[in-house]
Amino acid sequence: MCGVLGIFNRDSAVTELYEGLIALQHRGQDSAGIITYDEMFHLKKGNGLVSRVFNEKNLARLTGRSGIGHVRYPTIGLGSIEDAQPFFVNAPFGIALVHNGNVTNYFDLRKDLANNSFRQLNSFSDAEAILNVFADELTKTNIKTAGLASIFQAVSGVFKRVNGSYSVVALIANKGMLAFRDPHGIKPLIFGQKDNSFAFASESAAFDLLGYKIVRDVKPGEVIFISRKCQIYSKIIQQKTHTPCIFEWVYFARPDSIIDGIGVYEARFRLGKNLGEECLRKGLKPDVVIPVPDTARAAATSLAQVMGVDEREGLIKNRYIARTFIMPRTANRGIAVRQKLNPIRSEIYGRKVLIVDDSIVRGTTAKEIVSLVREAGAKEIYYGVTSPPLKYPCVYGIDMMTRGEFIARKSSVETIRKLIGADVLIYQSFAGLIDGVSGGDKKRSFCTACFSGEYPTRITQKELRRMECDRTRVTTI
Repeated sequence: MCGVLGIFNRDSAVTELYEGLIALQHRGQDSAGIITYDEMFHLKKGNGLVSRVFNEKNLARLTGRSGIGHVRYPTIGLGSIEDAQPFFVNAPFGIALVHNGNVTNYFDLRKDLANNSFRQLNSFSDAEAILNVFADELTKTNIKTAGLASIFQAVSGVFKRVNGSYSVVALIANKGMLAFRDPHGIKPLIFGQKDNSFAFASESAAFDLLGYKIVRDVKPGEVIFISRKCQIYSKIIQQKTHTPCIFEWVYFARPDSIIDGIGVYEARFRLGKNLGEECLRKGLKPDVVIPVPDTARAAATSLAQVMGVDEREGLIKNRYIARTFIMPRTANRGIAVRQKLNPIRSEIYGRKVLIVDDSIVRGTTAKEIVSLVREAGAKEIYYGVTSPPLKYPCVYGIDMMTRGEFIARKSSVETIRKLIGADVLIYQSFAGLIDGVSGGDKKRSFCTACFSGEYPTRITQKELRRMECDRTRVTTI
């Protein structure tokens, strides 16, 4: 999972790119990068947080009225500086590109680009593959007169050759900025405007900070192009069933973002309500409800209301510690939980505590949280999860790509309960998940592959094994 941002036709675009990437920092902590354009491209990228990669000196060199930026954590490749985005090619025209998602046929694309297009990739980032496919398709058009039709034709070629999830923002020298979203619209991409300036971002929270108004979400299979004269063109190239990643609302996105017309906070609030009703049916009678900060807060509030129980901040978060879900090594996660969370003993001691969490993947984090609360003197511990059991690899960009890491894949709910040390473990039902995120809109559909094993795009067992092996290699280096 990554965060992308594009700013077009703005004095000193780099200022807004820097501030916007900080607003998207939760989407990736491995690396950050910005490229701007003012008749020349100016690039700076590196490993680490946005605030560590950039400083006053290198930001001053990123001149221009347009630019794109990226924050990343690796789901393919080794997470080295060579894999950091944006990527750039000199021909045709000069193109810079950032992307959020995961290309499932990456290894076949890499081979095809080398053997048939004579294009050598210098990283293991799928963004570089998408960029070279787009550039390759653009060279097949009439370069001398290349205009809007050529750009749309090149994106059509990308859709035919690239499988998986991808939300892309790119700059073409002396042409303009374009953005496109895969035919299923799996990863978010939002279009915004402020006066005569335009922006694309993974989440609307970046627009709130920068003062942009949401125009709309980029549609599945759509390309939007903004010319140098700020003329906007759009075309749906190839559209399939819209299946946005449901995990955005469960965990990944900021609660103050709106994605595909669904408020993240509101979705989590409904998930908590649905889980609370399930807890009542199970006859649970906690003394206090405590959220795992920060993503479970909204759900804990509504759950406590439904159950008629007090909600308390019983776990305090150290905000200078990385998100444990996207820690690069499983072995580090248990230690990171205790670095990140500290219990308030007075809210826990002698009470029946219902802990509300958004998900359980490996069980490492849940086990440490239960241990912390137990050590703080809880009488009983109930563990409520606002999503169903995660059982299947995500091939679209969430860091859940190896089948062996899913505790629910090989263990029953009762076995998981014992492993994490809770007195009661209760999961959200699948129907409760869909209802909570959709708000009861039965016309909505989502990518729920990590819960159901049903993938919206074509994925072969060979591709799944290759991605799994690549991810295992990353986490053990």
